[in-house]
Amino acid sequence: MLTKKQLAIQLSKLASFEKPKIKLEQYTTDSEIAATILWDALMKGDIVGKTVADFGAGTGILGIGALLLGAKHVFFVEKDTDAVRILQTNILPLRAENYEIRQMDVKDFQERVDTVLQNPPFGTRQEHADKIFLEKAFSLSNVVYSFHKTATDVFVRAIAADHAFTIPEYYSFSFPLRQTYAHQIKKRELIEVTCYRLVKQ
Repeated sequence: MLTKKQLAIQLSKLASFEKPKIKLEQYTTDSEIAATILWDALMKGDIVGKTVADFGAGTGILGIGALLLGAKHVFFVEKDTDAVRILQTNILPLRAENYEIRQMDVKDFQERVDTVLQNPPFGTRQEHADKIFLEKAFSLSNVVYSFHKTATDVFVRAIAADHAFTIPEYYSFSFPLRQTYAHQIKKRELIEVTCYRLVKQ
């Protein structure tokens, strides 16, 4: 079994987006932050032997981390062709067979799973994109780990309550965003992000 530090190192080696699409809000999830959430999910019994879905998987960091930590099966759900190509490259060295890549919109995914991991679009470019991800996750799993801008905390808590989900834990991060798009002035910007562990009542 990997240590948390070893997990972070493994995840830091994964290829990222080559030409991220602003409409899809494609940002790379920091490897240290991903490792922190994945490790806590492991400690809470939400990974080992579980069927996991990585919604809006991008280049696969969360789902690959789940595979490395002993998930029984992982669904990578990602609609963008370029992201899927990089995801396939990233997962190849694992020589794993217990996963499926579903190139499709999250809205169309129908499999019940034990745990959902997701870093959805924050809804700044496509309004309510984050809501779509949450509602789909709530419909298919009893345990959801989901990243959101801390400024939307009231919204996340309200939609969780509407779907009978509690928030027993949450984790706050200063999320590093590297200069990716033309509108970004700084080479590296920090935004306040919260990852929620949402559990069905």
